[in-house]
Amino acid sequence: MIDEIYENAKEHMEKAIEALKRDFGTLRTGKVTTNIVDHIKVDYYGTPTPLNQVGSVVVQDATTIAINPWEKSMLSVIERAIQEANIGVNPNNDGDFIKLFFPPMTVEQRQEIVKQAKAMAEKAKVAVRNIRKDANNKIKHLEHDKEISEDEMKRALDKIQKLTDEYVAKIDTSLKAKEADILKV
Repeated sequence: MIDEIYENAKEHMEKAIEALKRDFGTLRTGKVTTNIVDHIKVDYYGTPTPLNQVGSVVVQDATTIAINPWEKSMLSVIERAIQEANIGVNPNNDGDFIKLFFPPMTVEQRQEIVKQAKAMAEKAKVAVRNIRKDANNKIKHLEHDKEISEDEMKRALDKIQKLTDEYVAKIDTSLKAKEADILKV
């Protein structure tokens, strides 16, 4: 029973790390990635559809993303969706492609993005701590119902705390790496 609670907590903490990495992927670093536009949804015949499902999204160089819609009639819809997403650039529509030209980031922009990364990391830490709290409550409930002894409960709570510390350290490591990536010129 305790092992099941531990494995469940570990699995959920791993998902929190994966979510953090996805969030980090949306942040801009020194060179652009297609992840910047991953969250943008386009109105495709009345259905909100991810941008990468209505055209090809490719990085042309360190500062340019090109979007080639599969249907030319989608150009204006894609352009409007990018403007509404407010990702810091205006789309350039040349009739065939939409290009996004990202200017080099200023020091202030980099610091602002680092703040966003720290907020994302803090959110992930809160998620991990909530998972710990849920696991601890389940373990205490088992002890209260006399399904496990007090010693077993203490050992299980220590094990959950060690797991929590491990995942918080992973979050800190990911944040440091992302911060270095953002601040690198």
